[in-house]
Amino acid sequence: MKYFYITIPALLATLASAAPAEEIEERANPTIYMAGDSTMALGGGGSGTNGWGVYFPFSVKNANIVNAAIGGRSARSYTDEGRFTSLVNKVVSGDYVIIEFGHNDGGSLATSDNGRTDCFGSGSETCTTPAGVVVQTYVTYLTNAAKALIAKGAKVIISSPTPNNICEGSSCSYTPPRFTAYGRQVVQNAGSGASFIDHGQYLANEYIRLGKAKTDTFYPVDHTHTSPAGANVVAQTFVKAVLCGNGVLAPFIKNGTSSVAGNCA
Repeated sequence: MKYFYITIPALLATLASAAPAEEIEERANPTIYMAGDSTMALGGGGSGTNGWGVYFPFSVKNANIVNAAIGGRSARSYTDEGRFTSLVNKVVSGDYVIIEFGHNDGGSLATSDNGRTDCFGSGSETCTTPAGVVVQTYVTYLTNAAKALIAKGAKVIISSPTPNNICEGSSCSYTPPRFTAYGRQVVQNAGSGASFIDHGQYLANEYIRLGKAKTDTFYPVDHTHTSPAGANVVAQTFVKAVLCGNGVLAPFIKNGTSSVAGNCA
């Protein structure tokens, strides 16, 4: 296991630095890959929930969608399992990759290790688990992945994590997690082939607009995993963020900005 952990991040870093820089090609029908956790994945967190990646394709034109999100993953475990390396091997010039993590990346490494928690920090900090495993930061894992994908000619979209139900209390309230700032740092590190979508803020804005009673119905099991109807709202807020920011995916969105619920942030 330690061998697997050490070599995958090193491979991503090597791919990112060794590949020659080249202009990203535009293709008429590219593939949009999606990398994330259960909030994006088919089947969500189980028990009838679903991830927003299942509904995003309904707003897309002239592109193929591959939802490679897996429940329970973090930037670290997605790296350690070789999933980013698999995406690097699959993408071709002109493809796009949406990356959204954060729900499983928190926690402490002081006394135990669940294989998902990242080292705390916004740079190149490392932590060592009680078992002697060296763990990197969210920023390092995603920077290595983004650079490797960009080196293959893909464009990378780093998305802030969707919030848990922000209306659990008497009213709806949202404070961005540290992973939002970390995501912006990843984009800065990765360069011009990467861009940022503040999905979390757009979704929070929509929940506040809809109100507590409606938002609560989107979380039938827990405060993290959405119903199919909720997942569709989550997908639509990602679309809204793309359109409002005229992001790199905007040419592939069927909807007009005004036809998608919510306001531009």
